[in-house]
Amino acid sequence: MSAAVSTVPLTLDALDPLPVDTLCLFVSEDERPLGGAAGFADWRLCGQLSRLLADGFFRGTRGESLLLPSNGRIGAPRLVVLGLGPGGEALHPGVLRTALSQAADVLNRARVDSVALELPGRGAMPAPERTSAFDEAFVPAFRGARVTLLADGPTRPSR
Repeated sequence: MSAAVSTVPLTLDALDPLPVDTLCLFVSEDERPLGGAAGFADWRLCGQLSRLLADGFFRGTRGESLLLPSNGRIGAPRLVVLGLGPGGEALHPGVLRTALSQAADVLNRARVDSVALELPGRGAMPAPERTSAFDEAFVPAFRGARVTLLADGPTRPSR
């Protein structure tokens, strides 16, 4: 059985009431400052993600993962941060599918029941390609009950 999927607008205020147990963030090796959901979460965490990146503790390399507590600074009690590797033109549908599959695997191993995430690749590939990668690589692999997409554009209906 697939997880129920809903969408909420990607805003700073949307991070607070998220009814999920984990916020999943994708970070590339070269996107500084952090943008999107990662940037909003970093703001709420008083720059903790930026410090981890600056110190080299986490670099955003492909396949890298990190589990962090939110310490009550956002609605989700924990964050999973995943590396995408080089950003920009290097992010294509195959890389996105691999990243989403890895995300599902990491979240399953952490026994995540509900997750919020922003699909990476905004600006690098069209939204339909990003949605297709999500539907094909993440949804069937994630064993949790609920997924909330943080969207910068029109929201999709719940299913």
